[in-house]
Amino acid sequence: MIDWEGENFAGEADGFIAGPANRKPDQARLVAPALSALLHEEISMADKTNFTKDEWAMLLRSPMNAGMAITAAEPSGLWGLLKESFAGSAEMTHAAADPNANALVKAVVADFMSSEGRTAARDGLKAEFANSKPPEIKTKAIEQLRQVAAVLAAKAPGDAAAFKGWLRQIGQKTAEAAAEGGGLFGGGVQVSETEKATLAEISNALGI
Repeated sequence: MIDWEGENFAGEADGFIAGPANRKPDQARLVAPALSALLHEEISMADKTNFTKDEWAMLLRSPMNAGMAITAAEPSGLWGLLKESFAGSAEMTHAAADPNANALVKAVVADFMSSEGRTAARDGLKAEFANSKPPEIKTKAIEQLRQVAAVLAAKAPGDAAAFKGWLRQIGQKTAEAAAEGGGLFGGGVQVSETEKATLAEISNALGI
């Protein structure tokens, strides 16, 4: 038996029993949420300072990469391209306004919305996709998402799931933005088989 400040952990003091099956339910209900909150606060504190300049630039580009992988997989013409671009922008705007959005997601969106961050992201994309055709753009964008997942696992494990889920959501909303195979006034399918396959590739690259 271990005695700690007069309490016997074999279960003889104050009715506290060490065994999980015998622990007081009220105590467990009070302690568990507090521990969970403390652990969450401890592991979900990543921000720009956790990353190198190149890693942060990759995170800034990642929302656009998620959308561009879908757009490049099955180009939808000018009108479809505009609608798909708006879908990605809308997801970023939603994250910025959502008080429950992950802190790292909000930090990336806030930086992207600054002139400096937006320029860094766009310049990076230009360099990344220079002289690339749509199939190459799709491949490169998905590979970038794979690298983002690796960086998150190493530098922000507490934020990784939420951030990767957000990127997957951007891909999904982009795929749903413009019906494929239809005309100017509608028709076609909301998400084509090609887009579904690309969404699966994005999920695989992100590890979700």
